[in-house]
Formats: sequence, structure tokens, C-alpha cells
Amino acid sequence: MTGTDRAGSGGSGGPGGAGEPGGRTVLLGVRHHGPGSARAVRAALDAVRPGIVLVEGPPEADALVPLAADEDMRPPVALLAHAVDEPGRSAFWPLAEFSPEWVAVRWALEHDVPARFIDLPATHTLAWQAADDRAGDQVDDRADGRAGRREPGDRSGTASTDVRGDPLAALAAAAGHDDPERWWEDVIEHRSPGEGDALAPFTALEEAMTALRETEEGGEGDTALGRDLVREAHMRLQVRAARREFARGVAVVCGAWHVPALRRPATVAADRALVKGLPRTKVEMTWVPWTHRRLSRAGGYGAGIESPGWYAHLFAAADRPVERWLTKVAGLLRDEDRIVSPAHVIEAARLAETLAVLRGRPLPGLGETTDAVRAVMCDGSDVPLALVHDRLVVGDVLGEVPPGAPAVPLQRDLTRIQRRLRLKPEPAERELELDLRKETDAGRSRLLHRLRLLGVGWGEPVASRSTGTFRETWRLRWEPELSVRVAEAGVWGTTVLSAATARAETDAVTEQDLAGITALAERCLLAELPDALAPVMRILADRAALDTDVGHLAQALPALVRSLRYGDVRGTDTGALAEVAAGLAERVFVGLPAACAALDADAAEEMRGHVDAVHTAVGLLGDARTPGHGDLGSRWRAVLRALSARDTVPGTVRGRAVRLLLDDDELAPEEAARLVGLVLSPGTPPADAAAWIEGFVGGGSGGGMLLLHDDRLLGLVDAWLTGVPTDAFTDVLPLLRRTFSAFEPGVRRSLGELVGRGPEARGSVTGAGSGIPGFATGLDTERADAVLPVVRLLLGRHPAPDDNDLVGADT
Repeated sequence: MTGTDRAGSGGSGGPGGAGEPGGRTVLLGVRHHGPGSARAVRAALDAVRPGIVLVEGPPEADALVPLAADEDMRPPVALLAHAVDEPGRSAFWPLAEFSPEWVAVRWALEHDVPARFIDLPATHTLAWQAADDRAGDQVDDRADGRAGRREPGDRSGTASTDVRGDPLAALAAAAGHDDPERWWEDVIEHRSPGEGDALAPFTALEEAMTALRETEEGGEGDTALGRDLVREAHMRLQVRAARREFARGVAVVCGAWHVPALRRPATVAADRALVKGLPRTKVEMTWVPWTHRRLSRAGGYGAGIESPGWYAHLFAAADRPVERWLTKVAGLLRDEDRIVSPAHVIEAARLAETLAVLRGRPLPGLGETTDAVRAVMCDGSDVPLALVHDRLVVGDVLGEVPPGAPAVPLQRDLTRIQRRLRLKPEPAERELELDLRKETDAGRSRLLHRLRLLGVGWGEPVASRSTGTFRETWRLRWEPELSVRVAEAGVWGTTVLSAATARAETDAVTEQDLAGITALAERCLLAELPDALAPVMRILADRAALDTDVGHLAQALPALVRSLRYGDVRGTDTGALAEVAAGLAERVFVGLPAACAALDADAAEEMRGHVDAVHTAVGLLGDARTPGHGDLGSRWRAVLRALSARDTVPGTVRGRAVRLLLDDDELAPEEAARLVGLVLSPGTPPADAAAWIEGFVGGGSGGGMLLLHDDRLLGLVDAWLTGVPTDAFTDVLPLLRRTFSAFEPGVRRSLGELVGRGPEARGSVTGAGSGIPGFATGLDTERADAVLPVVRLLLGRHPAPDDNDLVGADT
């Protein structure tokens, strides 16, 4: 039997064996996501012209095959199967434009030939997955040609198959190569489809896999191997059924590892016995968008591809792939303002070809082109090369699926909202600035906040360049797994609004932490969920009434106050929220002084953070009198005075209380200087004095600028520090280093210059200044007048005859 005959006909007893009806059965063993395999499959199908194409994949997807011909379908895409009762349990079958399976399906649709999937049904695959999770096992999915690793907390998997272990490494070693990827590129990927018999590469690969399987299948008790045999039995049954139905012959596209098993003689009764009694679960299946970046990760239909962008280029480039690739690289680098000319492209192409000859390769591969780009276009630097790898070798291509693809109701509602708000999912990370005064931006904000409540992390809020509450900044990035999260969130409702509301109400009941409840109330306001806010507020009031821990109350208050501000921005009625916030503040005021007594260093540092948070919250609440609660601002300042005067309160908290009073003009500078002098007197232990100083000027509070512009305070600190005894200095040094290291570099440098001039140059500790440039005792009007033209230019004011009228007219 010739090699071609062997690839084109079944052996005795196997699918298409002697005596069975039907025409020729062609088994096309492939490497998943291989552009060379994809081209070879297309050439083989053109040569054989089968009556049906069978593809490795879940049979539940047969009804979805026609969608692959839709003009709105653009790979990479994936078949997604999820359990109906547990949508988070799912599996993907990703397909790129260069995937042999995708090419086979498209060929069938273009030639009006049926295409079917013949792998084990997803109903059994997901049931196995559930059983393994319940048993706590880490399933070895090497039977599917992958490592079987899932990210922590991710119950979704990728059903796929290539080969067990790493047979490519074994084949490469047998051929004398130490790099299996490079060997495969040379033998398969760089082979033109018109070279010789279209079935020859499949014949050779089948022979190699047959030899490898003879060495792999000797073990017993291998769960992965057992399931592999079940899958292959199911495939054989499907191939037999197709042979009986289609007289023109059958073409099977599957992982090369499975070809010897499909060729192996086996009785129908034996195969049926293997697939009988398998566990089942009800599943739903659809198409979802996929990305090149996701293909580059481990898991999924032979995924873990290091260079999906490069593979897509090889598949699409009809001729001169190296030159076309280098042209793409040059364009990318030029867009990043690097000087790359056509001469660079020519020289890089020559170098890549030379390297291929020196390394004994038929054509330059990714390694040769990368080395050429590094040497010629990147001046030997790996920094721009990393950009090339990220943007081109991997890439951010996101596939699309047609609107008619099946989807859970929640997904359809999300798609509708995305189109209305013109917020298209994109794989590349980008920042989105929102102005909440605009209707469209406000709608985008609501959507993103509601999705976060549902666990769909499409957007992540980040610090905005604007300090106003009318603006938000988001970092967006759509990952394929979010489709699973949307399906999973479908159990909460059929629309984004109803699902987010139901999820928030449930979370409020199950949340035990007071700070968690207040954070949830804030998220409900941000997401504008009025139906959820009422029950959340009831639960919040109940929990706050029972919680006696001042630390918990202090942690909860800032989130409530922020919620009030966001509610004002969004026009939400926050009366109940204001009442709870005021009551919470009252309880903090009463309990804080006692809670600050007798704390160790770590507890004192934590309490200082609580004091800062409460101070900010009270400031945001304002001095408005809340019915039944009086003037919160005045009461809080009284608490700060009590903290600053109690010796039982740790130094870091007392120092911070004094600083907050000083910043609010509730403490005269002379009084602050007196308190600093008392604390830094010889009678105070150095460690206590250092803690007080840290509370007063540390913690990112702008204390460096305070010392820089107040000679009295700087002189006091300088005099104390130089007088600390030698034996105590080493004890307080770490605390001082932590305090002063928080200052901005410019502030530290200026303080060093002032201290370096000595007390005489700075003036006495009680003086207001001593003639140092920039620290005069009064206003220098001549220097101030010099900046008026620049100020006028910045304000956009036309030149005026009198600079003095700038004040009041333009400000």
C-alpha cells in the first residue's frame, strides 16, 4: 500500500474499513492553529472533494456552523459551551483564521458540503469537569494536548486536542533538531501547498504519530488516556455513520495524535461500550469573540501559541512573507517616531535570509526576522523589539460574531446597550474619560459600574486627571472570558439593570462587614440602582447600630460620604444615606478618644489613618446642620482638640490632630509652634517625640512644605534632632527616615539646603524670615508684577492698559 493510499483509506475494522459502505475516508491530522497545516488542509480538500467534512469539536455546535459563513463573522472566534444550571462552568474551542478546523469548515460552506463536529459532546465534557472539581482533582488534560492549567478562581476551561505530552519534541529530536517549534516550521509551516502530493504531509505525520503512540500507551490507570480513548471511540462511531450516509467519501480533520486511533481496527460494539453511561449535564453553545492575545496563553485547542500574529501573517501572505512582515514592522516603528527607512527594510530582509542559510533553514522564520529587526531597525536594543512582539508577533486582534448568534438574554441586552452608548469592546487596553454631565457619558458610567457589580470586569476605575466629582476615568479592556462572566451573571436577571439590582440585594444580605456594606451602598449609587439602594440602606443602618468597633465605623464613614457626593452628581435622593452617615459620624466622635488610648505602634499607625479618613469625610459633609445631629464640623474639631491634649493618646495620633487643626485655621501658628516646642523638649522621650513629628508632618500630608515655609517649625525640629542623644538616635532613625522619605524630592532638596545654611542664615526660630531668597518677610510687589503678563496670557485676556484691573476682572 502506498503512502497516499494509506492516508486515503481506512484500515480493516476501523472507520471506512473493508466491507463498509461509502467512499474513500481521508484522515487529515493537523496541528491546531498551524498556518501550514491550514494551507495543507485546504489543498487536500481541493484535491479529494469529499461529500462531507468532519471536524474535531463538540457536536452541539453543528447548528452553529452556518454562522461561520456570515459576513459579520470575523475570526478569531471561539465556540463557547456552558452548563445551563451553572453558567460559570464552561469550555472554549478557539478558532483563528489560520486554524485548520476553521479552514475546513469554511471550505465546506463554500463548496456546499456538510460540515459536522465529531468529538465527544460538550454535555459529557462539562460533566466530567464538574466531577473532577467536586473531587478536588487537577485534571491532567494532556490527553487534549495542553497542560490543563486554569487560572486561580477560573472554572472555565478550553476543550481542545493536539497531542499528549510533547510529541513534536520527540519528532524534532529524532530528526536531529533541538528546537521542536523551529523543526515544525521548517517541515510544515514553510511548505508550499503546491509542492507534490497534497496528502503526503498527512501520511508522513500519521506514520510518526503511530510510532509515538506505541510508546505512550503502555501505562494503565491514566485518567487522561482513558478519556482520550473514549473520545476516539466516539469519533470512530461518527466517522462510520458518515461513511454510510455519504457515498462521495469523508474527510476528517483532527489533531494528528488521534489519527492512528481513528485508523485502528475496532468493532462498533467495543466503541459503543466505551461511550455508554457517560455523565451528562445540560449545556448551551454559541460563538463568542476571541483574541490573538488570548491564543498566546496556555490552554485551549493547542493554544499557548507564542506568535499568533506571526502565524496570521504567514497564512495571509501569498508571497514574500518575510519582506511583507518587515514592512509591517517598519510601519509600526515609524508610528512610534523611530527612524526606519526603506533601506532598513531591505537590509533586514537580506540579513534574515543570510541567517536562514547559516542556520540551515529553508526560509527565514520568526527567529531570523526578529534577529534582523533587532540588529538593523532597533540598533541592537530589545526595548523597541518588545513593542514589535506585543503589537505584531502577538497582536490585539479581536474577532467578531454576527448578531444572530445565540446568546443569553443578558448578553443581548448588554450588546444593545453597548451599541446605543457607542462603547465597543476592544482587546487593547485604553483609557476612557467620562463627563457625567453628558447623557452618553453618564450612561457609560452606569453600565460599567453595573457590570462591575455583576463581576464582569470590563472596566477598572482609575484616578482621574480632574479632581471634580463630575468626571471619571476608566481603563477598559475586553477579554474573551468576560463572555463567560456575562453568561454566569445571567442567573441574576435578563437585563443589566435587573441583574445588577438582584445581585446587589443578595450581596447586602450576605455581607457581614460594615465597611463592605457601605462600599456596596456606594457602588449602588454609582451604578444608579434605586431599587437596590433602599434595602441596602436598611441593612446598613441595622449593621451600624450593632457594631461598636470605632475602627469599623471610621472605615465605613468615608464610603458613605463619597456616596453622598456621587448621589448629588447623579441627582439621586440621598436623604436616608445622609442620615446614616451623620449618625455614624456621631458614634465615631463619641468613641474615638477612648479608642485611641493605650495603642501599640502598629495600632497607632492604623488609628492615624482612621483619623485622616474621618477628617476628610467630615470635610466633605460640610458644616451643614443635619437634623438631630447639630454642627458635625464643630463637633469633630472638638474631638481633635481632645486628642491633641491627651497624654494617653499615641504621639502619632496627637501630632496628626494638631496638624489637622492647624490646616483648618483652628489653631494659630504660634500655638502650633508652642506645642511642637513642648513635644520636642528634653523631657519627652526621643521615640515619642519622633512619633509625634511623624504624625504632624508625615503620611503624605504636605508636611515638608510646612517645614519649608515656616522657619520656626523647621528650627524646632532641627534643634531637637541635633540634640537627640547618641544612644537614642539609632532607635528613632527608622521612624525619621520613614517620615522624611515621604516628602517630594524637591522638598527634601530645599530642606537640605536650608538646614545646610545653619540657624544663623535661616534666622531665629521665632523670626519670620531672614532675607533668604524666596523667604522675604513681606510681599515683593515688583516681582509679583512681573508675572502679570503671563497670567493674562494663560487666562486668555487681551492686554489691558492697567495691570491692576486684572484683579477682580479676570479672577
